[in-house]
Amino acid sequence: MEAQLGTIAKLLIIAGSDSGGGAGIQADLKSASARGVYAMTAVTAITAQNTQGVQAVQMMSPELVAAQIRSVLSDIPPDAIKIGMLGTAEIVEAVADALAEYRGPIVLDPVMVAKSGDALLDDTAVDALTRRLLPRAALLTPNLPEAARLLDRAMAGGPQAQGQALRALGPQAVLMKGGHADGALCEDFLVEADDMTRFAAPRVDTRNTHGTGCSMSSAIAAELAKGRDMKTAVQAAHDWLHQAILAADQLDVGQGHGPVHHFHAMWS
Repeated sequence: MEAQLGTIAKLLIIAGSDSGGGAGIQADLKSASARGVYAMTAVTAITAQNTQGVQAVQMMSPELVAAQIRSVLSDIPPDAIKIGMLGTAEIVEAVADALAEYRGPIVLDPVMVAKSGDALLDDTAVDALTRRLLPRAALLTPNLPEAARLLDRAMAGGPQAQGQALRALGPQAVLMKGGHADGALCEDFLVEADDMTRFAAPRVDTRNTHGTGCSMSSAIAAELAKGRDMKTAVQAAHDWLHQAILAADQLDVGQGHGPVHHFHAMWS
């Protein structure tokens, strides 16, 4: 995973800031660093947030979000892009326009609700997200509630049926995340055109899972930036995140849902 000087893979992260450090761009940066990738950012929102909830949100102007993206693209071409919290239809449109000429892989994490239950994507933005960005995504990474909202319904038939229904909206592949499901195993399903791959790990008994979705999607994007194929990228990110959750209780951060341990393989 070590890169020679001057050859490090580069990842552009477009997402909101979490002042508590457990999710959002802070988790994205930690994930990219843990996977050996250099990360740049375009901040879409500032949140006053801790392990117990979101107290305030201030969206960036669409013009400023687009300016950040164009600034990075003009000087530091990314090998992959991860998109997280966008918040409003106007920001969705600005991001889509700014990425119009980009041809590398895009991982889209449709951040809609915080761990605390606070809404992070307004209703008008869902349609814009579906129209403008889902067709650009190499990978869409919804959890079960996000999948149902994007489809505007809950579906029978399990993750494969949901994944294929989401693929019909444009993304090349969909990772159906199972963190909100029940059972002794936490199962994620990578749904591609004619294939579905299952990734499973024992469910960990911990409340410190803040930022798991952000961290997973960023780790996958980091692996894609390094040139990995989709299945290899998802497997590497899945294995790394499971270990980060196993080690989460070592950190003792906050009084609510604490973060996962992004640097479990590096810190003693």
